[in-house]
Amino acid sequence: MLGIRIVCVGNLKEKYLKDAAAEYMKRLTRFCDAEIIETPESTPEKEKEAILKNLKGRVVALCVEGKQQSSEKFSEFIEKTAQTDSKITFVIGGSDGLAKEVKDRADVRLSFSEMTFPHQLMRIILLEQIYRAFTINNNIKYHK
Repeated sequence: MLGIRIVCVGNLKEKYLKDAAAEYMKRLTRFCDAEIIETPESTPEKEKEAILKNLKGRVVALCVEGKQQSSEKFSEFIEKTAQTDSKITFVIGGSDGLAKEVKDRADVRLSFSEMTFPHQLMRIILLEQIYRAFTINNNIKYHK
């Protein structure tokens, strides 16, 4: 079973965000082994060591200069990666983004939009898109 690791700077503070993350983590259990690793928020330079030591498998950095893609293309990426790697690690930086070394270490740079989202909300958006990708790949009616 594919392992999905999400390395996040900071933690969720609001109950509604915690509830949303828990719901998607529960939904993902039928498709993958998912885990979330939270690292302390500081500056990108101070955050990088904690991030780098938690990277395993194929690494995807979420950053504004990354490539945007549709949900269908993202599901294809998940499916193709699962054929060659046992783990995908997604990295969500803090308020000030990711250090250059983290971006350089990433195999893929992914952007969800040209817009800026709070990093706490980005975790929920990422979890939802991972869940959507698995439903697309397994022909489950969820994606429209």
